[in-house]
Amino acid sequence: MKAIVVEQPGGPEVLQLADIPVPTPSEGELLVRVKAGAINRTDILARKGAVAYKKATSRLGVEMAGFVDSVGPGVTGWQAGDRVMGLVTGGYAEYAVIPANRAMRIPDNLGFVEAAAIPEVFLTAYQTLYWIGRLQEGESVLIHAGASGVGTAAIQLAKRVSKATVIVTAGSEEKLAFCKELGADHGINYKKAPFEEEVARITDGRGVNLILDFIGASYWKQNIQSACVDGRLVLIGILGGSEIAGVDLFDLMAKRLQVTGTLLTPRSDEYKAALSQELAARILPLFAAGEIRPIVDKAYPLENIREAHERMEANQNIGKIVFYVGEQE
Repeated sequence: MKAIVVEQPGGPEVLQLADIPVPTPSEGELLVRVKAGAINRTDILARKGAVAYKKATSRLGVEMAGFVDSVGPGVTGWQAGDRVMGLVTGGYAEYAVIPANRAMRIPDNLGFVEAAAIPEVFLTAYQTLYWIGRLQEGESVLIHAGASGVGTAAIQLAKRVSKATVIVTAGSEEKLAFCKELGADHGINYKKAPFEEEVARITDGRGVNLILDFIGASYWKQNIQSACVDGRLVLIGILGGSEIAGVDLFDLMAKRLQVTGTLLTPRSDEYKAALSQELAARILPLFAAGEIRPIVDKAYPLENIREAHERMEANQNIGKIVFYVGEQE
């Protein structure tokens, strides 16, 4: 089969299309004929050799959508031809295996490119908002990088599921306008105004209940200022650095803040399965009803995966960057 491999860390130029054997599904697994997949920040980091928790591998790609090609021993409820999506290892390829207990059925109203834009970002957004952030109906949430894949998913979930007041940050008016189309109540252009001051204005000085942060160190103080008393801060990324100088822990104590860090990719198979099953039961019906939707920024053929990586690294995307295998469907 055709697959993208990385023989040594580096820039997009190290992504190579190669012929490798088709995997064989083991006990409890499905073999999927991949029709589409998506690009994630973790792929960029892995390509650069900068992911400490990830085992050395020449394969990238953590999600896909396609047809079940065959089922492994012990699998029930799935058969060849079923449309499936979910989290995998080595998804930049024509075939991939997935544990059946974390495979999700694609809603009938979605194509493969749209489906490929769901698993990683909606699972991350759901986990962050509800399993970790414990967002309650009617609370307020500040979502940084609102136009990113996870950001666009989190906006929709927070608004449709929790009727939350949603505040987002982004770096352009175009991105903010799109976030508002998805349901965001307030948009802050961080290039034009300090977001902590805008949050204080919007909330009449109270701050927000929950903050989802992809930036890390460079936003630390502003996030603490933006949180309300008994607020929660969930760290999802460290695009702005991982080390914070001069941290005053009393700032946390004074507001009784809870700070949690999380990563989805290195979680156990059991955790991913439970999360996938809950998302499938609770959220996939909203896709089927058209109440929420995957946001596809741009789709590339698998052989043009380098361009997809370049677009993500340039922060040009609104929503998910997707690749497709064969003809786009």
